[in-house]
Amino acid sequence: MNDLDRCYRLLGLEPGASLEEVNQAYKDLAFIWHPDRIPKDNLRLHQKAQDKLKEINHARDRLREVKSRDRIPTTQSTPQKKPSSPPSYYQSTQQKKPPSSPPPGYYQSAQQKKPSPPPPPPPSYYQSSSRHKSHYESYSQPKKPYGDLSGVDLRGANLQEKDFSYRNLSKANLSEANLSDAFLHKVNLQQADLSRANLFRANLLQANLSHANLRESNLIGADFSGADLSGADLSGAKVGAGDRIMVKLTGANLRGTIMPDGSIHQ
Repeated sequence: MNDLDRCYRLLGLEPGASLEEVNQAYKDLAFIWHPDRIPKDNLRLHQKAQDKLKEINHARDRLREVKSRDRIPTTQSTPQKKPSSPPSYYQSTQQKKPPSSPPPGYYQSAQQKKPSPPPPPPPSYYQSSSRHKSHYESYSQPKKPYGDLSGVDLRGANLQEKDFSYRNLSKANLSEANLSDAFLHKVNLQQADLSRANLFRANLLQANLSHANLRESNLIGADFSGADLSGADLSGAKVGAGDRIMVKLTGANLRGTIMPDGSIHQ
């Protein structure tokens, strides 16, 4: 069995599967084998999960590399020939070659015609010019970091399987959005509106959901391990079937969280 067939086998796929199938298989296995889902006191299972995650990471990266390379068209570029000079070019330039020594008085006349440097601007120029001042200030202002989506309006958007890891979505409007199977690892959702949103099997490891609105949202299968849910509102949220809780909250901060039954966690 060659390396590619082994990568397909690790992801549970048949050889030749599409890139979309590779990505979906990886997400399913990463959700199952992520070490944060294993209790840390069980060292044997924790080490086994780490080894398994390394294998599926290698398989995904290897297949992505092959798929991306196959999509790039191969073209052969023909080198362009440099235009040849006319036969009489060098002869004509040799005939027009300037004399080896300049005529008398050449340096004196050149020094006399040398332009003088422009005078410096007056001392109050930069202080009085509001245009230059605003131009400088515009470049000195700090820019927002890459991935800053704070306050964005994504109401009802289909964001299934999207990757928002490490993004800033604080105070964003994600009400009724579809975030099933989305990757939200260490995302900032502080004070965000996620009411009636679908977070089925979403990966929210170590996410910041402080004072977020999760009223009537679907949280079944979601992983909030290590997440900050302090002050969040989970009133009416779906967290399981019957008495069975199907949301992972290992190590989550629930201080002041309004639980689905309306009680406040102490």
